[in-house]
Amino acid sequence: MTDLALKQPGKRERLVESARLLIHEQGIQRTTLAEIAERADVPLGNVYYYFKTKDDLVAAVVDDHLHNVRALLDRLDSRRSPRARLKGLTRNWADAASLVARSGCPLGSLCSELAKDADGGPSAGSELFELLASWAEAQFRELGRKDAADLALMLLSGVQGAAMLSNTFHDETIMIRQVRQLDRWVDSFA
Repeated sequence: MTDLALKQPGKRERLVESARLLIHEQGIQRTTLAEIAERADVPLGNVYYYFKTKDDLVAAVVDDHLHNVRALLDRLDSRRSPRARLKGLTRNWADAASLVARSGCPLGSLCSELAKDADGGPSAGSELFELLASWAEAQFRELGRKDAADLALMLLSGVQGAAMLSNTFHDETIMIRQVRQLDRWVDSFA
């Protein structure tokens, strides 16, 4: 059968997905190339064909997250109002509440780790939150808010704070309750 939908992901894609999952579950430092290869069902020697170093593989994970965030924002852009778009963004975290409670926010955890190695400058993952903040700012601006940049950061801070606490207490209801609060907050803008 030649249906492209049935085509299995290639080795490179499997390695990136495996790395993305393992890094989220156990962090960059604790994740080994051997574990990534094993989970991807790729011989360890083949990893070096696609990625010369672990840092190259981590960069591919960041790129994969960027691709996924852009795709999410593109889907949200089809919603009829900036309120609906902003609430769709926060609900994305509520939908992942059990995952967040277990291992933290995939974006927040990765960016936090990458920031530790950034030598005082922007981290390799900063583009992820810059993209989200810029998009949220545009939504608040469309609502007529002059303080749109501050509101965008408040929204992301609320989500990331809830993600950290949800993970700390292994309690997904913290994430869910915070998203409800943020939804009410977004609705309060006239």
